[in-house]
Amino acid sequence: MRLPKNRPPVHPGEILLEEFLKPMGVSQVDFARHIGWTTTKLSEIIKGKRGITPKSALQLGDVLGTSPGLWHGMQQDYDFWKAMQEHKPLPKLKVS
Repeated sequence: MRLPKNRPPVHPGEILLEEFLKPMGVSQVDFARHIGWTTTKLSEIIKGKRGITPKSALQLGDVLGTSPGLWHGMQQDYDFWKAMQEHKPLPKLKVS
């Protein structure tokens, strides 16, 4: 896995908005209604305040004709990058 060091990967919510909803001309309200989400949930995902769960990835794959793994993978990359930024390396275990 190759992640950028100085900037986070794009959050999948931003991809959802910029690469799917806007080009398709679908409002957030209409998309949320179609997929069965609250507008709050969709808004939080788009703003990067909420992640894509495996269930959400499956639903996005269904309605957008994409692989659920695309969404799940983007979320994993984003979460792992955030964890790397907060990680304090531990000393190596010494075996006697």
